[in-house]
Amino acid sequence: MVDEVLDQLIAAVLGSAKYRAIHPGLVARIGKDELAKGRKLKEAVKATKNKLHQVGGAYLGGQKPYAEWLSDLTEYQYDVETFELLLLEIMENHASTKERVPILDHFYTSIFASLPPFESVLDIACGLNPLTIPWMNLPSGTKYFACDIYGDMIGFVQDVLNLLPIDGTAQSCDVISNPPSTEVDLALVLKTIPCLEQVDKQAGERLLEQLNAKYILVSFPAKSLGGRDKGMRENYEARFNQLVEGKDWAVERFEFETELAYLIRK
Repeated sequence: MVDEVLDQLIAAVLGSAKYRAIHPGLVARIGKDELAKGRKLKEAVKATKNKLHQVGGAYLGGQKPYAEWLSDLTEYQYDVETFELLLLEIMENHASTKERVPILDHFYTSIFASLPPFESVLDIACGLNPLTIPWMNLPSGTKYFACDIYGDMIGFVQDVLNLLPIDGTAQSCDVISNPPSTEVDLALVLKTIPCLEQVDKQAGERLLEQLNAKYILVSFPAKSLGGRDKGMRENYEARFNQLVEGKDWAVERFEFETELAYLIRK
């Protein structure tokens, strides 16, 4: 009976336009937790949607014209200046990458200067961040793995990766239940942990421990989505310190106008 109700909840959530592209595993996990609280089906569906909004919906908004974006990028893929301008315009459609656009020119150069040469990158809960690859100055042929809960967005990201001079793979995933095990030189966990911990308070710590990466770049937003400070830098700095407490990891801190970042050397 419990499984039957959970199936109904999953179908109801995935049946809505806003959430139909989300990884079913994440919907099932959240839905199961909400039903375990004794909620009726209708209440559990609403609570699950609210949680999914906190995890991802608030950052992405509604449906996006992925086909139109891809058509424009394909047309100008050999015109570097126009191609990069198009990428910047598209990034404005995701709250996380929109906040990174003003600091792109020095975000990666500042952080990557501390790293030895690397050949593989894993972008966790990537959103539209793979569109920033031209600003990473990666060597041609670098292996780039990207994952996110939105299947339609990941399809678009894969198409964009195919236009770039790297070896890129994008897939839909639920990193809370099943963190990627791919061995890489560098893992990007950019403004991801606060979202994961909306679902599971231990998800951030578990992810950092389980990632099979030599280096992990972790970041947190410096302001709310509404642009307010709210003491977020201090709160997230305290949270990060909790996450690495007792770990035999070297950490380097970077502070930008819109983002607080930490480079972990495992």
